[in-house]
Amino acid sequence: MNKQERWVDVQGGRLRVCVQGPEGAPALAFSNSLGTTLEMWDAQAARFAQDFRVVRYDTRGHGASVVTPGPYTFELLGGDVVALLDALRIERAHFCGISMGGFTGLWLGVHQPQRLLSLAVCNSAAKIGTAEGWQARAALVREKGRDAMAELAASSPARWFTSAFCAAEPDVVLRAQSWIAGISPEGYAACCEALALADLRSQVGGIDVPTLIVAGSADPVTTVADGRFMQAAIAGARLAEVPASHLSNLEAPQAFDEALAQFLRG
Repeated sequence: MNKQERWVDVQGGRLRVCVQGPEGAPALAFSNSLGTTLEMWDAQAARFAQDFRVVRYDTRGHGASVVTPGPYTFELLGGDVVALLDALRIERAHFCGISMGGFTGLWLGVHQPQRLLSLAVCNSAAKIGTAEGWQARAALVREKGRDAMAELAASSPARWFTSAFCAAEPDVVLRAQSWIAGISPEGYAACCEALALADLRSQVGGIDVPTLIVAGSADPVTTVADGRFMQAAIAGARLAEVPASHLSNLEAPQAFDEALAQFLRG
């Protein structure tokens, strides 16, 4: 529906952006997870573009967006979203991010709440993993380059999906593996470094925009307990638990979409 691809200028280069849906409708921005591209939101874009101006983008360092030298920070990644909204002349948007994209949403909720109509934080946490783990992964990817990305692609299904889903939907799994295999090693490593520094546990309580937390019941990376922490900290936040692992919008699209749709309806 009225789908347009375009480029938006940000610090150091451009972001690849896809916009679809009726002009003048409320904006709904989707932010991808580490190691994926805006295509991860294809199903959600098709559904929500009936009622919203859907905006998807490849996060810096991912897909066809700019790859600037790392390390990155969420001040930079969140600033990219602000620049994107400015370029599209969107004053305020509903924002839905998954994993790393969810943390970008938390950063916006803390630092740029005036740009948000609402916030959906999916399969994410106020602190994801450990600084040491992310730094070690960044170092490995820089050392081994494309070989490291191929290794990450091979191991990603165990982190992203349940074993039952991998057996039932091999085409979806292969497509997701192709995204991470194609990511720039420098862009991936630089985002790992952003995650190493990222900790908003003491600040999320200040978020005052309507907030939905989506947690996967089988997510080993960002757990239901992580979701409950954010729900307890953010006044009025809702928690939706869906039957999935880490990439819940791909594994349980019907449950994911319904949770988001109910939230957006108010």
